[in-house]
Amino acid sequence: MKRKFKRKKTEETSQKKKKYQEFTIKCRFCRSRVDEIDYKDMHYLQKLVGSQGKLLSKKRSGNCTKHQRSVKIAIKRARHMTLLS
Repeated sequence: MKRKFKRKKTEETSQKKKKYQEFTIKCRFCRSRVDEIDYKDMHYLQKLVGSQGKLLSKKRSGNCTKHQRSVKIAIKRARHMTLLS
């Protein structure tokens, strides 16, 4: 029984140049080991809100899912308390 797909040799793949540089960006809150994001901490929240007051996406802000959820809640609380407009 013959295989339909052949495996590439490791020598061929190592010689090719990568088109895009692979890098990992850790979340800013993971780097500083923050457990909870406070809604009164405007230093972080202003960086995560766009010019129209909308929350930046996880892709643009670089946050992990856990911290993106807590940022969302903190921004909503800050808006409710009119700290962030």
